[in-house]
Amino acid sequence: MCTRFVYRGDNIVTGFNFDIDLDVWNHRIIKEEDRFYIGILRSDGLRHSYHGVNRNGNVGTLLYVHGNPAGAYENADACMTIADLTEQFIQARLCFDDVLRILKTRKIVYAADASMQAVLSDCRGRTLIIEPGLGSREDTGRYSLMTNYSLLAPESTRPFIVPGDDRYERAERLLKEYGDCFTVEDAFSVLQSVRQEGRWATRVSFVYSLKEQTVYYAENNHFEEVKKYRFFRPCEKGEIRI
Repeated sequence: MCTRFVYRGDNIVTGFNFDIDLDVWNHRIIKEEDRFYIGILRSDGLRHSYHGVNRNGNVGTLLYVHGNPAGAYENADACMTIADLTEQFIQARLCFDDVLRILKTRKIVYAADASMQAVLSDCRGRTLIIEPGLGSREDTGRYSLMTNYSLLAPESTRPFIVPGDDRYERAERLLKEYGDCFTVEDAFSVLQSVRQEGRWATRVSFVYSLKEQTVYYAENNHFEEVKKYRFFRPCEKGEIRI
């Protein structure tokens, strides 16, 4: 369970609720000179950056989705997993235009052990929705929003909607109310409105303000205790790769 949005107003603001079962996923907030991310411990012993922000404005997040056969994992040169694509984007090994080229030349598939869809955005507010096996969409307009169900083929995940899960509808209603001015506080208000509790509770909520080049974050639904992390070096004009 997760919620991600990008708001394109007088500032590019992105928000993310990271909702997980702690019995399944081991996570830690990691702050580096060039990256802020939620490090997920994997079987290789490394903490991978599948949800995070690069100082160049790249923001990537993965959201669990019930898989479809067309997106099943394949170990082939012509394929790339959504996990690898997202992590390389957050690492700035790929820029937004690189991702667009990859989408035209390679098949994007799920990871071997998890079915996920992605939201990738850059310093210009350009936003990609990527759903393995179903395709991709470059979003325009005031905002982009995704939860744990397909946007490209809603009927494919409609049978899996958890009763009472109206996070998308609630967040959308709120996002529609804002005009050009959308603040960090507004973003946290949206995240708090769709927070989860219980087994799949919201463990980390973060908001990235492009103008401030700062990540604001709260843990375990303690929205009254927001911390912030500003990147050490200013973002260079335009998007960079490392």
